[in-house]
Formats: sequence, structure tokens, C-alpha cells
Amino acid sequence: MPPADATPAPAARSPDPHVARWIRRQIAGAPLKAPSLIVTVWGDAIAPHGGAALLPGLIRLLEPFGINERSVRTSVYRLGREGWLESTPVGRQSLYRLRAEGARRFEQAFRRIYSPPSAAWDDSWEVALADGLPAHKRRTLQQELLWEGFGTLGPGVFVRPAQEPSALPRIVAALGVGSRVVAVRARDDDALGARPLAATVAQAWDLADVALGHRRFLREFGAVIERFRERDPATHDPEQCFVVRTLLIHAYRRVLLRDPQLPAALLPLDWPGAAAFTLCRDFYRLTHRAAERHLQGTLRNARDPLPPAVPAFYARFGGLPR
Repeated sequence: MPPADATPAPAARSPDPHVARWIRRQIAGAPLKAPSLIVTVWGDAIAPHGGAALLPGLIRLLEPFGINERSVRTSVYRLGREGWLESTPVGRQSLYRLRAEGARRFEQAFRRIYSPPSAAWDDSWEVALADGLPAHKRRTLQQELLWEGFGTLGPGVFVRPAQEPSALPRIVAALGVGSRVVAVRARDDDALGARPLAATVAQAWDLADVALGHRRFLREFGAVIERFRERDPATHDPEQCFVVRTLLIHAYRRVLLRDPQLPAALLPLDWPGAAAFTLCRDFYRLTHRAAERHLQGTLRNARDPLPPAVPAFYARFGGLPR
């Protein structure tokens, strides 16, 4: 019989066969594209730890997703050419880190993932008019605005329920188009006898498609979250937790970046967005400790350990247990 003050042995950690089958089905059902997955991994996992990784560590990190070394090398090269990453030689290896523009785009995209949409709305709208821009500039502006929840009412006409702070100043400054875009705040006025902006929701946004994406997300990840709820968190396999957490954010990011996150007053009563956010939050909280252990072990190298996560990481989804 062990002495009363003996330290309990750590719980055994072994891969869950049910989760392993689920992972295989997910990857086989929708094969992952290496560049898109790397964006997810970098934004979700690497950016909070300094935003840099040696290429061999990244190759090991992506191996469980069925991404081979050649695909990783080709993808990081492509992401470098597109302005996301830059490389620095470290001995015979390459250290990749976010460029300033890549960091801005990561922050813009991932900020929406970890925070619930604001419930407050004062019934005002932001309207941006950019019909005078060259076509290529207008397309770039449109893409940036779509990521921030703007809808399109016509060529060069973008609308969104007003939020604080507004994303428009940051976007037009980054693209250098402030002098060519007209932006106003507006409210519906029944006295004018015209159609209100609130009546254009179906025209400006394809909410049916977004709802379909949320419901698919709920079905796919609702089928496996109970396995993590049933087991002691100390027994969760770190690699499985990292893979599932990454697949979770990868899927949620793809749905959420098409979701304008409109105020409840403009949404159908059966809108599934809140349920999708809750599932994503709960699943992330269940897996993040073990996933971080896998990340630390996989990206650790002979020169330096992976830096600890920045405090903002633990503010995700309203707060993560440390």
C-alpha cells in the first residue's frame, strides 16, 4: 500500500479508437488543402506562440492530417509569395514567420472566430460606396469587407449593421483607398416612403447557405464531442486533441467567414449560429490543454523551446482554463 502522501501516478493517455475513426472519416470525406490548413494552424496555434516555426516542426505537425512534406514545402513557399510568411535561414533549416501584412490578415480573420457576435445594435447601418474605384481595387475591397460581415447591394455598394469599433477605417487605410470611398452611417426612416435597409437582408447576404454551413458543422462535431466529455481530460491523447482542435477551427473558420453575424433582430428565429459558437467554444475548452502539450513537443527544437502562449490566447471564447 503506497504511503498516504504519495503523488498519484499520471492518468494513462492513449488514442481513442472512436475519435481516430472520426478523424479518418473527416479527412477522407473532405480532403484538406495544405495552404488553407497551414493558415488555420498558423493562426490558431503558432501565432499565439510568437508566430514562427522551423519547417521540420511544421512538417511533423501536419503529418497526422495526411499532408506530406512536399505539400508543406510547396505551400509555405506559395504563402510567402502571397505575402503571408517570410523565411530566415537557421543553420541548414528555414524559420518561417508571419509578415506584417500576414499578421494583420490573421488578426482580422481570427478575431471573429473566438468572440461571440455582439448582441447590441442601435438600428444604424454603415454604408460604403466605392463605385469610382478601378475594378481590381473594388474586388479587393469587397473581399476585405465580406470578411468583416458587409453585404453587397450592388456594384460598389456595401452595407452592414453598424458596429463599434468600425472596421472601415482600418480597411480603407490598409488598402490606400480612403479618398475614393464614401462611407456614411444611416438609419431606416419610414417617413421617406421607400424600402428600408432592413428589408434588403436577403438580397445582401445568402443566409440560407450560411445556416446550412452552421448546421453541417453542428452535425459533424456534435457527433464526437461527447467522447471528450465522457473521458477524464487528463487521459486525452495530445495528438488527437491537436488534430481535432485544428479540424474544429478549420471548419468553423470556413463557416464563420461567410457569416455576417447580423443582429438577432435581422435573423430567422431558428438561426443556428449561436449553437455553433457554443459547440466550438465548449470543444476548444475541452481540448486546448492537451493540444498545447502536443504543439510544444512537436515544434520544440534543439535551439529554443516554443515561447509560451501570449495572454490573449487565454481570453479566447470568453476565457480558457490554464
